[in-house]
Amino acid sequence: MEAIKLLKTQFLPRELEQGVLYVSEEYGIAGHLCPCGCGNKIMTPLEPTEWSFKDDVKGPTLYPSIGNWQLPCKSHYWITNGKIEWSYQWSEEEIQEGRKAEERKRKDYYESLEERQRNQSIYRRIINWIKKIINRTK
Repeated sequence: MEAIKLLKTQFLPRELEQGVLYVSEEYGIAGHLCPCGCGNKIMTPLEPTEWSFKDDVKGPTLYPSIGNWQLPCKSHYWITNGKIEWSYQWSEEEIQEGRKAEERKRKDYYESLEERQRNQSIYRRIINWIKKIINRTK
């Protein structure tokens, strides 16, 4: 397995070095060069509906896997504990199903977020109403 080291930075540099995972937690993005050697820059947004990042003494981890389906190399791999773990090539059907699953995940996440916000606003109104009643009785 190939190693990849972590470099935390505020901004991702214009030129990336092979074998380095650049992470800007401030801006919620990670970037690296495709480990297949094609030279393409791979940018992964760090968001609840995209990739998560973990910094561990063993090395950096991005989850889930990275599938570069839009690139000619179509490389597919994991970055786990500072190592590149190659995965199998997906078929065109698997790529399409993966994209649909990602879209469902995003839709479900944002619908759930909206529901939580609506519920919080209801609770906030109830709390404000109770405070108003308490203040009147003082």
